[in-house]
Amino acid sequence: MMMPFKRQALVEFSTVESADRCVSCGAKEPVYIAGQQAYFNYSTSKRITRPTNADNPNSGNKVLLLSIQNPLYPITTDVLYTVCNPIGSVLRIVIFKRNGIQAMVEFESVQCAQKAKAALNGADIYAGCCTLKIEYARPTRLNVIKNDNESWDYTKPYLVRRDRGKGRQRQAILGEHPSSYSDNGYGSPCPLLPLPGNSRYKLTSADVPDMVSYPLPQSSSSYSAHTSSSVAMVSGLHSSKMNCTRIFNLFCLYGNIEKVKFMKSVPGTALVEMGDEYAVDRAITHLNSIKVFGKRLNVCVSKQHAVIPSQVFELEDGSSSYKDFAMTRNNRFSSAGQASKNIIQPPSAVLHYYNVPPCISQEHLLRLCTEHDVPGFVKFKMFDAKPSSKTISGLLEFDSKTEAVEVLTVLNHYQIRIPNGSNPYTLKLCFSTSSHL
Repeated sequence: MMMPFKRQALVEFSTVESADRCVSCGAKEPVYIAGQQAYFNYSTSKRITRPTNADNPNSGNKVLLLSIQNPLYPITTDVLYTVCNPIGSVLRIVIFKRNGIQAMVEFESVQCAQKAKAALNGADIYAGCCTLKIEYARPTRLNVIKNDNESWDYTKPYLVRRDRGKGRQRQAILGEHPSSYSDNGYGSPCPLLPLPGNSRYKLTSADVPDMVSYPLPQSSSSYSAHTSSSVAMVSGLHSSKMNCTRIFNLFCLYGNIEKVKFMKSVPGTALVEMGDEYAVDRAITHLNSIKVFGKRLNVCVSKQHAVIPSQVFELEDGSSSYKDFAMTRNNRFSSAGQASKNIIQPPSAVLHYYNVPPCISQEHLLRLCTEHDVPGFVKFKMFDAKPSSKTISGLLEFDSKTEAVEVLTVLNHYQIRIPNGSNPYTLKLCFSTSSHL
């Protein structure tokens, strides 16, 4: 049993003889663990006792106890939600500071808690610090009376809220910490830590990016001086033709999309949480004031610093007003290599298409436009592909930039199924560097 705040651990052997050998070996020759000499002696405890079934995966407990070792940076409900929720749906978080910094996280199900424990135990929230030690907690349900830095009930958004904007920096799991504090606002981009490779719960490589660059603000004081946020507010959306997925299809060209939420109180307006504030800047630069479905978009930086699911309702097309895209494989900036392949382009009348099966012809693509009630292209070009290539790519020219934007918004990431094919092909679209064919 680990006792992280005492820098000690209890080890129970099957026999006294084994314990004797351990103590005598440790006395004869120094043992070093991570550069520190470890000392072995007998404990006053005869056996290790745990909370009833607390560390038994079959105990049916969906609440985890997180101990944060070496907490050099603030640990808030925002941080823990960002860390835990991609693994399994989080219902409630309570942070307390009795023995250092600890927290209890209640998940939607026992299975979610088991996956989170397997994936995150031993991981660093920030590189070299804020290390997570996770075990099953005694309580089976958490009681939260207010939503703030130290407790949050995600099933009750109406609880008293705190100001989520002040001094909050972009959190992920969670990248390199700022290397120094200075007045220039930002340091060099830093890598996002992958889940531990030896995890018993392994997501596939398609589900979890190996490395993501997130430039983190150097300090909250320098951050608050900027009007930066990783959340964009988009207004002027067509009420029946725009939904969360179509916003993703358009905005993903300029950065990873975490979440999209339509605002019930402001019709035609949505919040888009992106990978970082630079992605929001790119989206504003290229998408503000463009026309989509006859309405002009207004894209600006939101005062919100995170999108929290609340007041979820049904849009006119029957889809949900909120969607989480954090784990989708269609994000295009999920690794340094992937991000480098993206050419950031303003909207144009020419679309570049790729990842299309070789059997798809010009007529197929025109029929696709007709079936989805979007304008057809006027010129078509297919790039030469190697005989062994499993996909093809090319260019589509439309009568106007507006038509190209609408087609991309609707058909980007469309699943193309072919006869006798086991998996569909995901049609990828982006704006081309060519102005015409």
